[in-house]
Amino acid sequence: MKAAKECANIQEIRTEIDTIDHQIITAFGKRFEYVKAAAKFKNNQESVKAPERFNSMLQQRRLWAEAAGLNPDVIENLYRDLVSYFIDEELKNWQSH
Repeated sequence: MKAAKECANIQEIRTEIDTIDHQIITAFGKRFEYVKAAAKFKNNQESVKAPERFNSMLQQRRLWAEAAGLNPDVIENLYRDLVSYFIDEELKNWQSH
């Protein structure tokens, strides 16, 4: 993988961005496997939703975003949507067991 400043043209930039996006989506898939596995350790719907964990996770992602020079509001919204989807899927998985 090339560093951004080593790219010679827009196509190289786009190729690297596509590679990174693919890695991110693959990582989300791995994360989802852990979410599904977590259902076996949950006793009720409230423990699946885990609102305190959800809020503390969002705060930590905001801190990581700031440290990476990213807008924490954007990262929080991204994770809020992503994790809300995962929670819904985890609830389905939990209810089926």
